[in-house]
Amino acid sequence: MHKLNRRSVILGAMALPLMSSVALAADKILASVPGLSFPFFVHMMNAFKAEIAKQGYEAIESDGQVSSPKQTADVEAAITQGVKGIVISPNEVDAMAPALQQAVEAGIPVVTVDRRVPSVEGILAHVGADNVKGGEAQGNLIVSMFPNGATIINLQGQSGASPAIDRNKGLHNVLDGMADKYKIVFEQTAGFARDKGLSVTEAALSGLAEAPQVIVAANDDMALGAMEAVKARGLSGIAIIGFDALPEALAQVRDGGLTATIEQFPGQQSALGVQTLVAFLKDGTKPAEKVLLLTPVAVTKDNLNIAERLGEVK
Repeated sequence: MHKLNRRSVILGAMALPLMSSVALAADKILASVPGLSFPFFVHMMNAFKAEIAKQGYEAIESDGQVSSPKQTADVEAAITQGVKGIVISPNEVDAMAPALQQAVEAGIPVVTVDRRVPSVEGILAHVGADNVKGGEAQGNLIVSMFPNGATIINLQGQSGASPAIDRNKGLHNVLDGMADKYKIVFEQTAGFARDKGLSVTEAALSGLAEAPQVIVAANDDMALGAMEAVKARGLSGIAIIGFDALPEALAQVRDGGLTATIEQFPGQQSALGVQTLVAFLKDGTKPAEKVLLLTPVAVTKDNLNIAERLGEVK
């Protein structure tokens, strides 16, 4: 009897920290992004945290480190802690589906931002940019700038990431119907990374008999890497088009290093994602539409003022 009482006391003592942890997590929201090594996701995380605090909750910050296992572990830990909800930009849509399904089954509402996971039906909402239209905006800009046709290098984004897939689809939606005039002479993923944008562009330029008229990239980091490769070879007159409207890219658009970038309003996406989640947490309000998409816009020197992060440009 003495041993039983002692064991009960020990178990009770062990349970107290766990119960305390869950109670504390009750007012917390997990905010997770694919990787804080990317300036785009740093901006998204800052917007997440600002809106979560504004709504009266505390953010648990998750850096996926461009690793689906790492991001999965963060989601699973949040489920164990009993967070109120999750806002997440998944690293890979397929790889992250099981963890998000686990959250949904645990009764934790999930809102995806930027990258959608359609295979998990119980997700409360998705907020993002219409990346197909963003890719189409790149294609339409090429057509307007080069009405007689152009040769193009296409730097694709991270394999398996829905924005990369959709932006590439949008670009091809515009150009494939005019393949006799607009020829993609090189096309390869550069993983959304600047160093790969540089090295892949160097390899492409080395393998082509003539320099292309356009380099189009699925994000600004790759476009900025491509810009360095073009400068290193002493080339000029190549239109370089990025995507994301990062402050550094906007500065280069202003100064002539880049021709354009695509604004997809990530701060607005992030804030709307948190607002959608909190509306459900507070009174069970579900969004009228499960998929909420903002329309991306091409930003050139002529309309820099529309850029969300123009105030950060140095």
